[in-house]
Amino acid sequence: MFPSLAHRPWHVFCRVSLQHRAPLSQRSPRFPPLCYGETSLNIDAFLPRAFFVSLHEARSYYAFPPLLQHAVRAVLKKRDYGAKYTKNNFITAVRAMNEFCLKPSDLEQLRKIRRRSPHDDTEAFTVFLRSDVEAKALEVWGSQEALARERNLRKEVEREYQENQRHFGQISLLLFLWSTKPRSDRRATFLQGPGKVVMVAICINGLNFVFKLLAWVYTGSSSMFSEAIHSLADTCNQALLALGISQSVRNPDAGHPYGFTNMRYIASLISGVGIFMMGAGLSWYHGIMGLLHPGPVESLLWAYCILAGSLVSEGATLLVAVNEIKRSAQLHGVSFYEYVMQSRDPSTNVVLLEDAAAVLGVIIASGCMGLTSLTGNPCYDSLGSLGVGTLLGTVSAFLIYTNTEALLGRSIPPERVQKLTEFLENDPAVRAIHDVKATDLGMSKVRFKAEVDFDGRVVTRSYLEKQDIDQLLNEIQQVKNPEELESFMLKHGENVIDTLGAEVDRLEKELKQRNPEVRHVDLEIL
Repeated sequence: MFPSLAHRPWHVFCRVSLQHRAPLSQRSPRFPPLCYGETSLNIDAFLPRAFFVSLHEARSYYAFPPLLQHAVRAVLKKRDYGAKYTKNNFITAVRAMNEFCLKPSDLEQLRKIRRRSPHDDTEAFTVFLRSDVEAKALEVWGSQEALARERNLRKEVEREYQENQRHFGQISLLLFLWSTKPRSDRRATFLQGPGKVVMVAICINGLNFVFKLLAWVYTGSSSMFSEAIHSLADTCNQALLALGISQSVRNPDAGHPYGFTNMRYIASLISGVGIFMMGAGLSWYHGIMGLLHPGPVESLLWAYCILAGSLVSEGATLLVAVNEIKRSAQLHGVSFYEYVMQSRDPSTNVVLLEDAAAVLGVIIASGCMGLTSLTGNPCYDSLGSLGVGTLLGTVSAFLIYTNTEALLGRSIPPERVQKLTEFLENDPAVRAIHDVKATDLGMSKVRFKAEVDFDGRVVTRSYLEKQDIDQLLNEIQQVKNPEELESFMLKHGENVIDTLGAEVDRLEKELKQRNPEVRHVDLEIL
């Protein structure tokens, strides 16, 4: 292809001449210098000089730009707020008066700020800057020492008041149990629903205990003694249930922000322990003693009559409890069995199981007493006492287990959790829901907690939809320096955060409205 090169020797092709590159002042750069911002980096200062290589007339140049420059971001100076910073804290009027010993007239002269209310019944409420309140307190009391003395004095008065309230509460409980005055809402609880079932059971079991005790004294039957103890245990336990119902309807206070609903479960749990100790324990003891030391049994005619009357009365109470559970189960959309096993109404559950055990106990006692009458062997009567004790032990174990599970805070069914989660995920302001915890507080009350990943664009757009865009654009155009930009961003950034808080309040309110069983909602921003 190149015949003239065929006669050239090999060293011609390998001859290379190296020459220094010309100075920068004598040549034009092959690449324009790159400039970014204000800082420059001179690469030519610490790289070796470039060379060019010539192979006869063919030359190749390798050159580097002399300067590289990159930008430096302008950032705001970070502010040091220290370990404690309260200048931007807001406090309510009640807190200002309690903590700083001020009067309402003292607060009238301070700046008032309207903020979004954390309560469902009000949309906004008035707060005060903590720094303003502190300054006013110093103005009123003169010094921190005088303010501290006044606080200590008020704490002593409050402590005495609480002590008096505790004593008055004990007296009011007795008045509640025996008073015949017109009933309040708490007293009306015992005229319907579980309260009515418990009061009927107390009356019937109390009468049964008296008659069974007289029958045992007359006959000396071990089975009759077990039945008398059984009725006594039922009466005491149901009185305890009545106390639990009375306490469970109390309003929440500072010491118990979620209310006293669990008092029903606590009373039912103690009732289960009482059935085991008083009912099962004494029945087993008396039955064992009857087997070890059998004694003569008198005429059982009166015992049979009393057992027959007890069967009718206990059956009537059992029927009342069954009807109440059927009504409540239908109201909550669950079966009778699920309602009992989940201990949705612990008070009615105790009455149901106690009366069911009472009916079975009467049948067991009657059968064993009949065998004793036919054979003349008192051991059958003692075996009846052991059978009644075993029945009571089974009932107590079930009550202890179900009420313990309820007090531990069990989760609601997965399908209900999914329903609540889907409602939140269907909202445009929500990206995702994480760490969902929905616990049953008892008495058809649910507490829902979740971590919410909000869509910042949707929240910001929600804020912008309420603004005058032309005015906003005018504010942007007037920004000329970093200080004005900072002021602009702080103003609208604070408003966007308020909008995010309003979105949280909206979701919590809608979740409660669509699901009445959800009483407490805690949505945490992720």
